[in-house]
Amino acid sequence: MARIRIPSTMVILFVTVQTGFLLFMYARYSSFVPQSEEKPSQVHILILSSWRSGSSFVGQLFSQHPSVFYLMEPAWHVWVTMYQNSAKVLHMAVRDLVRSVFLCDMSVFDAYMPWKRNLSDLFQWAVSRALCSSPACDSFQRTDITSEMACKTLCGRYPFSKVEEACKTYSHVVIKEVRFFDLKVLYPLLTDPSLNLKIIHLVRDPRAVVKSREQSVKALARDNGIVLSTNGTKVEDTKYKVMQEICRSHVQIYETATLKPPNFLKDRYLLIRFEDLVRDPLSEISEMYKFADLSLTPTLKSWIYNITHGQGPGKKKEAFKITSRDAVSVSQAWRNVLSFQKIKKIQEVCKGAINMLGYQLVDSEKEQRDLSLDLVLPRRQNQFSWSSFNPKH
Repeated sequence: MARIRIPSTMVILFVTVQTGFLLFMYARYSSFVPQSEEKPSQVHILILSSWRSGSSFVGQLFSQHPSVFYLMEPAWHVWVTMYQNSAKVLHMAVRDLVRSVFLCDMSVFDAYMPWKRNLSDLFQWAVSRALCSSPACDSFQRTDITSEMACKTLCGRYPFSKVEEACKTYSHVVIKEVRFFDLKVLYPLLTDPSLNLKIIHLVRDPRAVVKSREQSVKALARDNGIVLSTNGTKVEDTKYKVMQEICRSHVQIYETATLKPPNFLKDRYLLIRFEDLVRDPLSEISEMYKFADLSLTPTLKSWIYNITHGQGPGKKKEAFKITSRDAVSVSQAWRNVLSFQKIKKIQEVCKGAINMLGYQLVDSEKEQRDLSLDLVLPRRQNQFSWSSFNPKH
């Protein structure tokens, strides 16, 4: 059998040409990588909290920033439409809606809102500065600090299509939600290559939360029923069953994010206590902004000071409003308002959360009323940051 001998120089030439061709094809393919595989151009921030925990205030800290498109609790529409279901059953529908909003796809609201709609059909639309300024509304500039009342008066009749149009023009999309009770539900969003998602987990002393909830009993009754799976029946939380579920959820979220979390959570979870925020607003807000890749402006600094240094604790009719108040007094008001019997019950159902999140239990009415006794334990630097957490400490 005849054998063909190929000179080694030809072999080398062939291999060289083949390698060059492969490198050319790889370079050409790389230039056509789908957009979804690249890092998203927008930053997505989810403020994860519970009712009456100061989340509307934190939402405004982001909403008033000129680089932020903000929506307050868009999943309200899911719960209102599907109120006979439980919070657990609704988790996926809420997650899908939140994902679509992050991607500026507002067609997701078609299932929950009238076919012909304006900006004013969106829940709490007027607290979003982005929906009160161009291109959503021509009455304000992006650098303006807007008020809910002025926005309602001037911008409510603009078409709903402006929501999506405006969203696409911002570098940051921020959503505040109180309707997630399990961090693992958010894993598909955290691993979604089309999202650049970070989570700010806002907590507040459960005793202060109860005091605030008592100002909003009727407004919370339907949501209470969904939390407790009452098949559409409204509930007044006199026995703190809802508070028990809320406290459990905060513990679950915190433990999931800090005790052997998946790698994709690294540097994407930050826990903030409301009490720390009102005591040292600029420091805490600077930390949140740094986490979110934002910077403070002089206008925002001035507004933050004014909003946290008002007079008095705020009125009952302002329960869902962002007004200028003495924020530190607000955070401690429960100590003078609630009876010690109520405090004991709250501490019983939320003991785990109170301890884990760094609050001090009280053993007597004397301790409760003694405002010189600080019940907010000192927070070690970056104690609640994912990357620095050490369970041994």
